[in-house]
Amino acid sequence: MDRTSLIAELSSRGLRDEALTGPLYKRLAQALTGLIQEGLLKPGTALPGERDLAEALKLGRVTVRTAYRDLMASGALESRHGSGTFVSSRVERMEQSLWRLSSFSADMRSRGRLPAARILSRAVNTPSPEESFLLGLGGDEPVLRLDRLRLADGLPLAIERAVVPIKFLGDDAGGEGSLYDALTASGHRPVRALQRLTAVTLDPSSAAILNVKTGAPALLIERVSRLEDQRVVEYTRSHYRGDAYDFVAELRIGDDL
Repeated sequence: MDRTSLIAELSSRGLRDEALTGPLYKRLAQALTGLIQEGLLKPGTALPGERDLAEALKLGRVTVRTAYRDLMASGALESRHGSGTFVSSRVERMEQSLWRLSSFSADMRSRGRLPAARILSRAVNTPSPEESFLLGLGGDEPVLRLDRLRLADGLPLAIERAVVPIKFLGDDAGGEGSLYDALTASGHRPVRALQRLTAVTLDPSSAAILNVKTGAPALLIERVSRLEDQRVVEYTRSHYRGDAYDFVAELRIGDDL
């Protein structure tokens, strides 16, 4: 939503309606909260400065400042030094099962969210010694290296760095769509995987890509996926935003207890 549309929406909500009760700053805060909850103001959206919004709505600057402060205290807005006031980039937490192998795209679609990918880098070259060992490849067998930012409804959630042998994929595949869909289409669908989770903090580069603060918590997930015949088809390192995901597992008591 651009500035003009925001002003129009706020004006249409009757901030000065005499039938409404409560101070003006509360009404403004409620109107902004409504726009956020309705999805009209997306996470990360920049809001007008206090003076600009006050003049546009014919309100006192103190009224706007107090409304902004209330919304910052509740977590709906955030202030970025030198940049202004933004709709908070914090997201609704999601639970992800540790026992089900699925692609990011399939998982987001199952939640009714729109998945997307932004390619950060893409190259075809030879594997490192560690990758050769993990993937069971000779040192001269080419691999696709695909680094992508994964988004849901336009919100950045994870950085994926995948390494896949070209023989399973084709060097013209792998991009903005699901990598697992591409593997399945080529007849090499992963059926099982081993994942390792580690709690980490984000370096400045990764934090900037995910639109969070440097040092923000994240989950590093290393995954090795296999085909039905046990050949390794994918090695991926992913950084998931710590404020967005809870990974859960169901445990059963063994018969020996």
